[in-house]
Amino acid sequence: MTTVQPKHARRLRKGFTLLEILITIAIMALLVGVVVGNLDKFFGQGQEGSAKIFVRSSLEAPLLSFRRDLGDYPTTEQGIKALIKAPEDKADQWKGPYIKVPGGKAPSDPWGEPYEYRYPGTHNTDSYDLFSKGRDKQADTPDDIGNW
Repeated sequence: MTTVQPKHARRLRKGFTLLEILITIAIMALLVGVVVGNLDKFFGQGQEGSAKIFVRSSLEAPLLSFRRDLGDYPTTEQGIKALIKAPEDKADQWKGPYIKVPGGKAPSDPWGEPYEYRYPGTHNTDSYDLFSKGRDKQADTPDDIGNW
């Protein structure tokens, strides 16, 4: 004895309708559009976070070691490179390198620009300013990320 199933029950077992598939694709496309549209914001925050960590902690100990050995922080002209290679006038006191970087180049910020250094600082007048010029790659603008 065979049982006859209603017509709509047989149709449900066959799979998704074209309309359901199109709606699913449209929702997925909408979600992808939102995510892709905000990727710059997500990655930009990561770059800013990396720069903040670097300027607030990465060079503090090397700069203090330089100051201990030579009596003062590097000048603005000597810059961060004084932590990598001895300044000509201080070569006899220098006990570095205080930081080790590939190729002996000064470290760069997440936007590929060298970190800026000033001593005496304009923000930290009794110490040094260490900062990234930020996304706009221009010094002394509101997006600078510094140790102040």
